[in-house]
Formats: sequence, structure tokens, C-alpha cells
Amino acid sequence: MTDPVPLSVLCGLILGLGLWILVGLMPRLSRPNLAARVGPYVADVSANARDLLERATADPLPVFGAMLEPVVTRVRRFTNALIGGGEVTSVRLRQAGTTMSVDEFRSRQLLWAAGGSACAIAAGFAIETLQPVPLAAPVAFVILAAAAGFVARDHLLQRAARNRVQRMTGELPTILEFLTLSLSAGEGILDALRRIGRISRGELAEELAAVPRDVSSGVPLADSFEQLSGDLQIVPLTRAIEQITGAMERGTPLAEVLRAQAQDARESAKRQLLELSGKKEIAMLVPLVFLILPVTIAIAIFPGLFVLQLGFG
Repeated sequence: MTDPVPLSVLCGLILGLGLWILVGLMPRLSRPNLAARVGPYVADVSANARDLLERATADPLPVFGAMLEPVVTRVRRFTNALIGGGEVTSVRLRQAGTTMSVDEFRSRQLLWAAGGSACAIAAGFAIETLQPVPLAAPVAFVILAAAAGFVARDHLLQRAARNRVQRMTGELPTILEFLTLSLSAGEGILDALRRIGRISRGELAEELAAVPRDVSSGVPLADSFEQLSGDLQIVPLTRAIEQITGAMERGTPLAEVLRAQAQDARESAKRQLLELSGKKEIAMLVPLVFLILPVTIAIAIFPGLFVLQLGFG
């Protein structure tokens, strides 16, 4: 007979989690406070209001997170000291368009490492039941799995940031040309940016749509542009913003400056395509040399060898 205590504990935990989720999903009977009523009207300019309006989770993870916060904080500090500061990670998070902070991303990395370790431990137990192995091999496998999970999360962030930067770089010439047309038609730079944010659905358009909101909240236009350039760190965008702010300071017509920047962005995109085509041309030689050429040689030589074997036979 098996001991029913572990099964009872497991069933109790599952029942508790289910009741917790049901209670968390129940609507509140109390009236919303003043902050909750005012929050929707200032969410576009207040980060605190956006955090307040976010949908609250109905799970017990925050409780466990509060219990494990000291340990997680020390592990995050050790991780930052081991792999370097969070400046590069902060830039990548901003380029990827995520709202996570560096500490939250480090916590995700630690969770990925813990998940890799758990998978390695489960695989080690499964292998141990089939065939005994030395203790050093499972330990090394667990360490490698944890490192792989940690690095994999960072790799996903790098890929997301790189893909989003490529999309914004591709959108830049079109955005600049649209700004040129709007300014030539008599609109101001802020009105043109608002129009872009209203009718466009691209990544760069969403970033530029935040500039008029910052200006409406009291931030100078040049400072808002510089903040956007420093956060994203995209070379063509930074060059265009420098030219725009310089033209506004000197009084140069913005339409001509934007037209020149759009042309430069087009030329830069052409150069990148040529460089990419050169790299792809070299990469295409790999299947040609190692796959197609050997098969062609085999097809050309095999009939002759077959005829020679028949002749000597």
C-alpha cells in the first residue's frame, strides 16, 4: 500500500491554487478610489497611471516572490557583477520594445536557468533508472543546462531587438518622406508627427508618436528627440534627429533637411542590401561545393565505372 499523505498534500495544494485564482477573479464590491477614476485620463503621460490601470494577476506568485525577494535580489546582484552592468541590456530592452526593467529581465534569465536545471535533473533521473552513471556527469549536465537557459533568454532578447531595429530602419525613409510632404504642405513638425502616429502602424511611427505627447506635457522638442535617439541608439535615426534639431536651432528649412535625410537613408539601405547580398553569395557556395558538386561528379563518374566493371568482368 502506498502512503496517501503525499497525494493528499498535492491535492490540497491544487485545491488551494484553484480557490486562490477564483477569489482573485471575483469583482470587487468596493467603489474605485480617486486614483483609479482619474488614471484613464492621464495614462498617456503618466507611467504610474499606466501601472495602476494594468490588469492585476490572480495568482499566488507575488506572495512567493515577496518571500524569495532577498535571495533573488542577491542572485541578481551577483549575476550583474559576473556578466557586467545593465546598460547594454537596458538598450536592448528598449530596442525590443518591451517594458521590462533590467532587474525583471535578470529574473527571467534566472527562471530560464532554473527551468534548464530542472529539465536536466529530470533527464538525469530518467537516465539513472536505465543505466548507472558517475555523479560528475549529471552535475556537469545540470550546470550546462542552466547556463544554456540563461544564455538562451539573452539570445532571444538580442534577436528581438535586432529584428525591431531592422524594421524601424526600413521604415525611416518612408517616415522622413512623409514628414517632408507634411512640412511642404504647411504643417508644423508637431502636427506632422501627430499625423504619423495617427495613420501609421509601424514600429518607428509608434516611437515618434510619443514625442508630441512629451512636448504636450512640457518637455522641449529637442530634448524629447535627444531622449528618443539615446534610448533607441539607431545610427540612421540618430543622424536624422541631429540634423532636425540642428536645423531648428539655426532656422534652416526642415523640409529640405528631411528630404536630404530621406535620400541618405535610402542610399544606406541600398548599401546594406548590397553587403547582405555579398554575404549570401558566399553562403550559397556551401551547398554548391559540398552538396551539388559531389552529386554531379558521382553522376558523371558512376556510369563509366559501371561500364568498366562489366567490360573486365
